[in-house]
Amino acid sequence: MPDIDIRVTGRAGRITLTRPQALNAMSYDMCMAIDAEMRMWREDDAIDLVVIDAEGDKAFCAGGDIAELYETGRAGDFDYGRTFWRDEYRLNACIAEYPKPVVSFMQGFTMGGGVGIGCHGSHRVVDASSRIAMPECGIGLVPDVGGSLLLARAPGWLGVYLGITAGRMDPGDAILAGFADHYIPREGWPDLIEMLEASGDATHVARHSRPPPRGAMRPLLPGIDRHFGAGTLGDILTGLRAADSEFARDSLQAMGRNSPLSMACTVEMIRRLRRPDATVRDALKREYRFTWRAMAEGDFLEGIRAQIIDKDRDPKWQYPDMEVPPDAVAAMLAPLGADGLTFSEEA
Repeated sequence: MPDIDIRVTGRAGRITLTRPQALNAMSYDMCMAIDAEMRMWREDDAIDLVVIDAEGDKAFCAGGDIAELYETGRAGDFDYGRTFWRDEYRLNACIAEYPKPVVSFMQGFTMGGGVGIGCHGSHRVVDASSRIAMPECGIGLVPDVGGSLLLARAPGWLGVYLGITAGRMDPGDAILAGFADHYIPREGWPDLIEMLEASGDATHVARHSRPPPRGAMRPLLPGIDRHFGAGTLGDILTGLRAADSEFARDSLQAMGRNSPLSMACTVEMIRRLRRPDATVRDALKREYRFTWRAMAEGDFLEGIRAQIIDKDRDPKWQYPDMEVPPDAVAAMLAPLGADGLTFSEEA
């Protein structure tokens, strides 16, 4: 298919995203093509590892292709979106649980759905241009594609901060937060990929790794832990509003662009996933509860309208005063019963 190049080279299964003009945004067909091949390669003894990369300099994958989601949702058809998210989340679990090394090379923007493809593998490579983020609260969603688990595992309360401010991580931040493993200058990527293809040996990645530049967020960690470890979105807002600091003002400004309902649910999701035995499937199942309801009951369609369609940057969110009642959070994250996310291994 024109948007993705899937092939076998040497000992490696190779996946290259090939729509740089669209920042390699992930369509449903691309997602399904990756899923089908990775499940076959899992059982193929001739393939020792999987390498995922992308064409272009601006982005590895800037997210999901949401145009179809918006159009179908606006027409009252919520099934397309629910199917998209269900199958995408199953692919995310497949990558996270893959029995062979998965090496991803993430230049430029890696956001949303790109995190689901690139940040669950065993060897996650970034370079100086890398900017990784979970900006879903800005369009009325929550950090999904398993990203809520990565946020929950970040040091201290950095994950809550990243989730509700949509902060962008530079390469040092991404490694600090657990979204990446190795900093390798971009000029070294082609030779490394050739080695991986020829040898099927993922240990070459660590041999090429270099110390990352100091992340911009590291100096913010004390303030993040002070303010973002509070119990609920309301508690976080109360603390930030009472603080007289540039960090508090910047945080409030960033949060002011996002859906209050999405932020409140994000805080709750991350707190529940901080237990040591939480799995990627736990995260995906809870994320799906929200996304299943996002069009009919959440702010998703309004968020896409304001940010992508009309581009007025003036979404009319629910709870504009940011006082989100606990029962609204509970309703968005309640179990779905027979509609809940399942995985092929459980069917």
